[in-house]
Amino acid sequence: MYPELIKIGPVTVHTYGFLIAVGFLVALWLAVRQAKRTGVPEEKIIDLAFYCLVAAVAGSRLFFILTNFSYYQGHLLDIFKIWEGGLVFYGGLLCAVPVGLWIVRRYALPIWKTFDIFAPSIAIGHAIGRLGCFCAGCCHGRPAEGLPWAVIFSDPHTLAIRGVPLHPTQLYESAAEFLNFLFLVTLRKRQSFDGQLFFVYIMNYAVIRAAVELFRGDDVRGFIARGVSISQGISMLMFAVAAIMYLKRRKESRAAQ
Repeated sequence: MYPELIKIGPVTVHTYGFLIAVGFLVALWLAVRQAKRTGVPEEKIIDLAFYCLVAAVAGSRLFFILTNFSYYQGHLLDIFKIWEGGLVFYGGLLCAVPVGLWIVRRYALPIWKTFDIFAPSIAIGHAIGRLGCFCAGCCHGRPAEGLPWAVIFSDPHTLAIRGVPLHPTQLYESAAEFLNFLFLVTLRKRQSFDGQLFFVYIMNYAVIRAAVELFRGDDVRGFIARGVSISQGISMLMFAVAAIMYLKRRKESRAAQ
């Protein structure tokens, strides 16, 4: 809707980048607060968040480039224009998790307790970031003529289809991630084992993403089969892995009691 937040001469502050930054800062603030409550050194949590952010941005951008490789072959400079959108969350997650594991082990932090600290933060940060997607017009929905809440993008700098009512898929995912955040914060009060929040987050997001993909209209995201996007395929795999790990961690926790 509003790709450019502020423009002063040659300096432009893009709404997408601004909201991504806001999402990260809110997520970090919540993670540090929770770290204090659980006795995990907050300075190490800040370091961990920084390294994971770098890995997430690199991974999400790389994933987007690979799924749109034919375009970027002829537009090499566009690879670096992340302020215009073009970050795939799953690519960021798949890179950030192993980097996070490495940092956690290096700092001798409790692995699953640390991941639980970050789970609600990732959800709220992602929810805010998706508002940036909405402003930029990326990750837009398919045409939705007659839908009361359909949105029409008209800004000349938008990445969405202009002048056509579209499903506001960015808002669908943002709202679902806000609910995911609230669910995880509530679950934390009744948490029964370390790792529970993290794996519930993964399962919840897998369902959210697979559902939102049904309404997406940006075909450049790639498909593994007719009607099944790459993100839906990853969602199914991530849900299965998270469910298995959830059951494994619960069994280990009960055996230790």
